[in-house]
Amino acid sequence: MTDIVSALNWRYACKLFNSTRKIPADVWQQLEQSLILTPSSFGLQPWKFLVIEDKDLREKLVPHAWNQRQIADCSHLVVITVPKVMSPGHIDANVTRMVEVRGGTADALTGFHKMVSGFRDGMETKGGLEQWAKLQSYIALGQFMLAAALLEVDTCPMEGFVPAKFDEVLGLTDSGYTTAVLCPAGYRHPDDRYAGLPKVRFEGKDVIEHR
Repeated sequence: MTDIVSALNWRYACKLFNSTRKIPADVWQQLEQSLILTPSSFGLQPWKFLVIEDKDLREKLVPHAWNQRQIADCSHLVVITVPKVMSPGHIDANVTRMVEVRGGTADALTGFHKMVSGFRDGMETKGGLEQWAKLQSYIALGQFMLAAALLEVDTCPMEGFVPAKFDEVLGLTDSGYTTAVLCPAGYRHPDDRYAGLPKVRFEGKDVIEHR
């Protein structure tokens, strides 16, 4: 791909993956980095990414995703999980990591820590932390899909699944995390009729206003 627009026109929600073709390790490493480098509010990164390559495990998930075969036939299944309740310890760990990477001291970040903690406490009081984290997870989904398109790797964003069942199969039930969104990745099968269909989007004038 030579430019972003060409990559975005090339990509589509892959309905039929070539189950015999794997994403090369060097390509996958770039895609993992796109997940790691995803931006987030306050830099809190409220997620864990489960990369499921085990075919048997993916087969167990298919019935809980409306029997959509992309789950099993892709090369790598990315399960984006988020914390049900983000603990104060998560903020502490984030500040510690900032000091490790940028230097300085935790004391110098006291103001930042207090601000973020206040946000967290307010969201917890309103019962909105999990929903906030799920909204954040879509930033990771979008970045991953763009990175994949630039590398000519197919993806299919998926909300059609039963989170509680995914959590059960993946051993997340008592982990404090829950499944937010899925993204199978791999290579399209030549028989996928959706690959060649024209992309349907409203015209720019209908969705963009310049003021």
